[in-house]
This record gives sequence, structure tokens and C-alpha cells, in this order.
Amino acid sequence: MVTMELTKPDKGFGRITAKDISKGFKRTDGEVTIALNHLDADIKAGEFICLIGPSGCGKSTFLRLIAGLSEPTSGVITLDEQPIKEPGYERGLVFQDPTLFPWLNIYENIAYGLKTRHVYKAHKQDVADFIHLVGLDGFEKSYPHQLSGGMAQRASLARALVNNPKVLLLDEPLGALDAFTRMNMQDEILRIWKERGTTMVMVTHDVDEAIYLSDRIFVMTPRPAKIEEIIEVLIGRGENQGRQRDSSDFLRLRSKILQILDFTGKTLSPEYYL
Repeated sequence: MVTMELTKPDKGFGRITAKDISKGFKRTDGEVTIALNHLDADIKAGEFICLIGPSGCGKSTFLRLIAGLSEPTSGVITLDEQPIKEPGYERGLVFQDPTLFPWLNIYENIAYGLKTRHVYKAHKQDVADFIHLVGLDGFEKSYPHQLSGGMAQRASLARALVNNPKVLLLDEPLGALDAFTRMNMQDEILRIWKERGTTMVMVTHDVDEAIYLSDRIFVMTPRPAKIEEIIEVLIGRGENQGRQRDSSDFLRLRSKILQILDFTGKTLSPEYYL
């Protein structure tokens, strides 16, 4: 087996701090909808964080602010103490849908970011190395429509990672996959996280997925959202870095999080779930 020396983020880098973040959106009727309300967060370098909460509460909005795709109405988000004001290659983003360019093959999709940054010649070998890392050897010349959903999402991961980001942002990247593929991809993400040491922030609606993957879980309130509770996942990890899903500790923590979310005990408008 060939050992690859992949470029990795410098250890100790990739810390995200959010201070007093609020975000509002102006509607067509002139009213302002508040998505985030005085949110504070501190994510350590190399940490795996999952954001959970009701649909529409602002999880993806928070992720987009970290990505620099949107600016907060008030407050500051920093990466390694530098304010985030725009997108940057040091922050990779993977969506629920793979969003690969359909006219480019898998190799070209993964190499795209390096080419736009004009560093492809210097990092050409990285493309092949990341294709190998995500298990897509032999599919370099395939096009997105020729891949399964899980394989396309692997390609999206490689495309984000080839830029050597300090932070990888994952917006429900496994939500569209079947249960078996989803569990395999969870292990794949954990393997990459272990090998790379990249800070990972993932939005999910799946409580079990959050427990299985993360170091800490940020439970968010209904909109306008803030972080209601931070749960440190102290359950030991297996060889694949995942956790035993049927263990008593896992089930107890699952019950605790569901109680915090209190889905069954709330009488809410349909908007809460949208």
C-alpha cells in the first residue's frame, strides 16, 4: 500500500469564534425576520461539532456566516482571530446535494478550485491523492450523473478538501442518502477527520448521527435561534472513531437530547418545521 503525504492544515489552526451574532432577513412586506439572536459560540481547532435543532431555526444560516457567504446583521465571527468577511479557500463547504459541475468529470471537478486559484501545477498530485483518499480510484473520468449519491458526495468532499481548508462546513451532506449508504459515509467522514485533523462543523437533523460523529453538540432553539445547550459527547470511540449506537450511554444521551429539543411537548405552528 502506497503511503501518501497529503498536505494537512497546521495543527492549532481552525478555531471559530462567534460573538453576539444576530442575523435578520428583510421580507417583501418590509418586515424583518430574525434568524439568529445574539448567538455566541467557540469551536476549537480540530474539533468536530454538530449543530442540531428544528428545521428553519438558523443552523444553515450560521454555517453560511462561517463560510462568508453572508454577513451577520450584528456581531463578529472570526477564524483564528481574523474576522470572516467573505468566502475563502480556507473554509470548505459541502451541501446536502453534491453540486458538482455536470459538464466536468470527477477529476476536473476536484481540480477546479486549484485551477481557479492558479495553483494547480504545484498541487496536481493532490488531486489524485484526494481521489484515493475518498475511495474514487478508477472513476476519475466518470461524470456526476454516472455516480451513485454516495460516490458523488465523496467527490464533493474531495473537492472541498483539496484546497487544504482549516475548516470543513457540512450542511446536511448525508440527508439525501439511504440509511446504509449514510452510515458508511459517516464512517468515511470520521476517517477523513481523523487523518486530516480539520475542524468540522456539521448541520444535521439526525440526533443519532450527531452523537455518533461529534465531540460536542450545539442544540439550537427555534427561530430566532441561539445555542440552548452545548453537550460534550464523552462516549468512547471505536477503531473507526465512531460510537456503538446501541450502547446504554449512547441511548441515554439520545434521550437527553430529545428531551432538550422536546419535539413532543411543544405546540408549534407549522412554520417551526419548515
